[in-house]
Amino acid sequence: ASSGSQILQLLLQEDPILIRPFKGHTAAVTGVDFSPTTTALASSSLDRFLMIWNLRPQSRAFRFVGHVEAVTSVQFSPDGHLMASASQDRTVRLWIPCIHGESSALKAHTAPVRSVNFSYDGQFLVTASNDKSIKVWSVHRQRLLFSLSQHTHWVRCAKFSPDGRLIASCSEDKTVKIWDAANKVCIDSFTDYEGFANYVDFNPSGTCVASAGSNRTVKLWDIRMNKLLQHYRVHRAGVNCVSFHPSGNYLITASTDGTLKIMDLLEGRVIYTLHGHKGPVLSVAFSKGGEKFASGGADAQVLLWKTNFDTFNYKEVLKQHIRRIHTDNPPHLLDIYPRSPHPHDGKPQSIEVRSLPRLPDRRFSPSLDRQPGLCLPTSSTGPQGPAQATQGQGQDDPDCSSVAQATLVYHAPGDVRDRPDPSSAMAGPDHAAARIMHIYDIAEICKKYITVVFLQTISILEQRLTLTEDKLKECLENQHKMLLQARQGE
Repeated sequence: ASSGSQILQLLLQEDPILIRPFKGHTAAVTGVDFSPTTTALASSSLDRFLMIWNLRPQSRAFRFVGHVEAVTSVQFSPDGHLMASASQDRTVRLWIPCIHGESSALKAHTAPVRSVNFSYDGQFLVTASNDKSIKVWSVHRQRLLFSLSQHTHWVRCAKFSPDGRLIASCSEDKTVKIWDAANKVCIDSFTDYEGFANYVDFNPSGTCVASAGSNRTVKLWDIRMNKLLQHYRVHRAGVNCVSFHPSGNYLITASTDGTLKIMDLLEGRVIYTLHGHKGPVLSVAFSKGGEKFASGGADAQVLLWKTNFDTFNYKEVLKQHIRRIHTDNPPHLLDIYPRSPHPHDGKPQSIEVRSLPRLPDRRFSPSLDRQPGLCLPTSSTGPQGPAQATQGQGQDDPDCSSVAQATLVYHAPGDVRDRPDPSSAMAGPDHAAARIMHIYDIAEICKKYITVVFLQTISILEQRLTLTEDKLKECLENQHKMLLQARQGE
């Protein structure tokens, strides 16, 4: 019964909608990050400033001044009491995200700093730089602990694993490296001969690393088996950033082709293409709960989106599941476009969900294949957005208000929403065809049900395997300790 209700929720899930645009930067937005409580959104920009956007209605935005050159990355600490930023001025800054915007600079890099990332406990910070090094800092002492220097070209990004034991990095030397943070050694390296990765990130379980490629690809690497799991070539230009949904079931990508794409990692395919930015999209991030995501682009806009597509909770059932090798190709199910005028204008916005043209379905006659999709209107009213404000004060900007609405035209083959009502078709001349379509819909529902049950079984088996591996590791460690004690006794 519970599986049946999950299937029903899956079929009734909604599509992402644009909540509101944020307007305040004067140059490209290079990074976005949500606070742990999802009450604020931070953004970094080439205009040298950081902005904190308060997501509460009728709230002010604040601008933080400190870097003397472009800011390339920003992130909140896990407790939300600090914020870190990286800049082309070769410094890293730690900020207190309050009205006064106090900050302190960390200096050790000899070239522009590309990325910053806190460890899960907020005690350490890892940075990547064009000086070909990765540096790990003590947040409390605000000093450099050690450097990792095996890359032979600019390091674009470095990230801690969820447990803080590993560091993933990518460089223009066309490698993605995995480092042991405790022993300060490189334990694995993945090479991409077609291009280099602009960005890397761990999945929530820490078993896989996703890389955003300059060669238009997104790749998922299993760091336990040291193999490529999934390979997506779905963008028309380089991929600049990726972000995992907290459930680990979805991955969102930002590309120079001006689009965001959402991958279903269980199905191994693109499920949404979102159009909202005018120009390259440089950054994207899910909120800590996954209910929202934000994107920043070369158009100086920060767009806030509502997720909607994860209506039932995969997280408790499927914790470690990305074990399939699958290559996805266009066409994509849904393309999402904001209607004109563009968010730059600051006027009420809406989005329209459109699908790419369907290929003829050879199982049915051409007349049936031309049946229109069912329109499902949905709407979401966003509160007024905050405006640009100077450090220490802010003011409301009426141009940032936005009402986002969506008219959904869903053309996914096999979806019950894409078929005419069988009861209304029984009396018409297409009686037999309508019955066939109805049976086909039931078969599709059964297929989805079986898929979820299968994935649940795989997840349980994988969890048991992980527990067995942990127990074996513990036994080996205990055996090693006993041997050491015995030798000391002798």
